[in-house]
Amino acid sequence: MNMPANLPAEARAKWIKVMEAKSIEEKIKALEEFLSTVPKHKGTENLRLWARKRLAELREELEERKKRKSGKGPRFFIEKEGAAQIVVIGLPNSGKSSIVALLTGAKTKIADYPYTTLEPVPGMMRYQDVLFQLVDTPPINPGSSSILNNRVIGLIRNSDAVILVLDASNDPVEQFKLLLNELSNAGILLTKPRGRVVIEKQRTGKTGTRVTLMGKLLDCTIDDVRKLLESYRIYNAHVKIYGEVTLDDVEQAIFESKLYKPAVIIINKADINLRRAIESAKIIHKLIPHIPIIIASAKLKKGFEELGKILFKELELIRVYTKQPNGRISEKPLILKKGATVYDVAERIHKKFLEAFQYAKIWGPSAKYPGERVGLDHVLEDGDVVEIHARI
Repeated sequence: MNMPANLPAEARAKWIKVMEAKSIEEKIKALEEFLSTVPKHKGTENLRLWARKRLAELREELEERKKRKSGKGPRFFIEKEGAAQIVVIGLPNSGKSSIVALLTGAKTKIADYPYTTLEPVPGMMRYQDVLFQLVDTPPINPGSSSILNNRVIGLIRNSDAVILVLDASNDPVEQFKLLLNELSNAGILLTKPRGRVVIEKQRTGKTGTRVTLMGKLLDCTIDDVRKLLESYRIYNAHVKIYGEVTLDDVEQAIFESKLYKPAVIIINKADINLRRAIESAKIIHKLIPHIPIIIASAKLKKGFEELGKILFKELELIRVYTKQPNGRISEKPLILKKGATVYDVAERIHKKFLEAFQYAKIWGPSAKYPGERVGLDHVLEDGDVVEIHARI
């Protein structure tokens, strides 16, 4: 989506109120006011559509909270745990619940009739020394604007990745197209755009705006990026640039109206029709070549052996191990995104390490030699060991 450049000053001011809103009620009011100030023309059509959908999600979330307070209705918000939260979606009877139960041991409700799952159920899946949170969800009903559909979309927007479960016994290609259409209509992309901007707002401290380039800026400088963020009153953030990015792309990321989510496709029930599963995988691969496809059977407990490895790669994660000077290497790693630096490690441990930082020593793939001395901007790789030296 092309975000309208140079929104009117009034619209920007209203968007700042949306970002600063604390409660759901405040967010709803601020978003309504923002929408009323966005000019109505073709260039803002997608932005206005997104804002209206976001309003609907917030109103439903408010209604859900009211029901929870009164002890009625299911709970849909799932607190993130582990290295990443992966939402598992599919059409009715695709086998989502069986897969989540098999991989995590979560107590999901499993039956051979549709809509057995009416609220999300989380569970933890282990991959080596990393834990992933899988979330079973109510089935998607294509073309419906039902509350369940909208709530599942809300879960996906808040997640780190999505698993699409397809049923090998019932035309997996058509199921995939239906799910893809639902996600696309909700502004969720499974295909990486030419360039991508991730803005991680810092909640505390005066860290300023850091820009990490893992690609290039086409029509602006890093200083232009900082000035744009400041015009939206974003003063403390880490901006990551992937691929080729324009200043409009940075502005679009502020609104988060289009979200890219890494995805994995599982064609389940391969024990029923293996040939169809294989043929469907080939067709889907031609449609979207970059999404990994697993052919599996929850019933036979087969085909899931590589899922953890695939998720780790698709989520672009790295494991970094810390050690104290003359101490042992930690057994539990810090899980960070690719492009993370020593700064991120120091910040994760404690902000006092940033304030008193002197240097760090690195062992592992990113080090030129064992124990290399580096600064805060040193980019880390999976398996690195970091020893931070600070005036403490």
